[in-house]
Amino acid sequence: MENLNLIDTFSEFKELKSIDRPTMMSVLEDVFRNMLIKLYGSDDNFDIIINIDKGDFEIWRNREVVEDEDFEDSNRQISLTEARKIDEDYEVGEEVTAEVKLSEFGRRAILALRQNLTSRIMELEKNNLYNKYKDRIGDIITGEVYQVWKKEILVLDDEGNELALPKTEQIPSDFYRKGDSIRAVVYKVEMKNNSPQIILSRVANAFLERLFELEVPEIFDGLITIKKIVRIPGERAKVAVESYDERVDPVGACVGMKGSRIHGIVRELRNENIDVINFTNNTQLFIQRALSPAKVTSIKIDEEGKRADVYLKPNEVSLAIGKGGYNIKLASQLTGYEIDVYRETETEDEEDVNLDEFVDEIDSWIIDTLKGIGCDTAKSVLEIPFKELVKRTDLEEETVKEIIRILKSEFE
Repeated sequence: MENLNLIDTFSEFKELKSIDRPTMMSVLEDVFRNMLIKLYGSDDNFDIIINIDKGDFEIWRNREVVEDEDFEDSNRQISLTEARKIDEDYEVGEEVTAEVKLSEFGRRAILALRQNLTSRIMELEKNNLYNKYKDRIGDIITGEVYQVWKKEILVLDDEGNELALPKTEQIPSDFYRKGDSIRAVVYKVEMKNNSPQIILSRVANAFLERLFELEVPEIFDGLITIKKIVRIPGERAKVAVESYDERVDPVGACVGMKGSRIHGIVRELRNENIDVINFTNNTQLFIQRALSPAKVTSIKIDEEGKRADVYLKPNEVSLAIGKGGYNIKLASQLTGYEIDVYRETETEDEEDVNLDEFVDEIDSWIIDTLKGIGCDTAKSVLEIPFKELVKRTDLEEETVKEIIRILKSEFE
């Protein structure tokens, strides 16, 4: 029975196709020789034959034939009488080679050998898994959701290896059930308690970069380069691209005909808005492009302080800031400049009134809400259509009507 168990363990070992043959042979032989040293004190007169393809092995012991009265070492020597029981032709000085059966080792030794072999198999598997994924950091993998917990998702790859997708590395609107297919990038590989931990991510910039490589052949082929990516996962991303071929429009190639290429990426990222921007070394132009869809009137740049004062028409300010301030935040990260937006004042607007002047008639929290969408004067609020103002401020329609009435009365 022990023999069968050991053969099973050995067969498991040879199933590990990812382990190269020399390593496999060396580890197996090492395990057997350690057992022989423990049992016999030495292993140098043993030959171990391992058949990796069949998952089988044989152990042979070589002993020298000596006169019966000279017999001292039962491991290295065999008496002439015993040798002639095997074959009558044996003479003193010759070598007798006989197979050592596992049953001769005893139950305890066989169990210890099996445990040792199993632990070495597991150790090799762990090292192999670690090395495999260490080389794949930054690559996209597709797996199956095996378990969903509060703080992470357990994912199985195509070989059944366990990978972890922590909550912090998931897009906020991600929702998965057991059995769902999932795509993520290999983010981190580390050893914890002698076990490899493979961490996946769907919020890393590398994930968006790999998705572009999959969807846009020109990026994969190197005709277009992604210069920089900045993201607020699930909300918005800005990608600066550059073409090495004048005939290729980098933005058009990334977006595709009627958005065909970028739509797949947007769906994978849970409807994350993606702005693809043509990279340029012209700082002013790059900042202008980074703030799209807002149209910039003029820019003042402080190169030393890495600051940029951007002037826009009143109705463009809220577009430049964006929902939740995401647009200006990402534009700053993309360009490396701290961007401040200012409303371009025109001479005829001198009679415009600052919103803070209405603090007696409008609650201060409402004024703060209006400032949050880029409006800090009465006229800047009145220039926005009613429905759009309701949508941007998330205020009740009646409240917005009252605000408009108060502000209009100032100019009547």
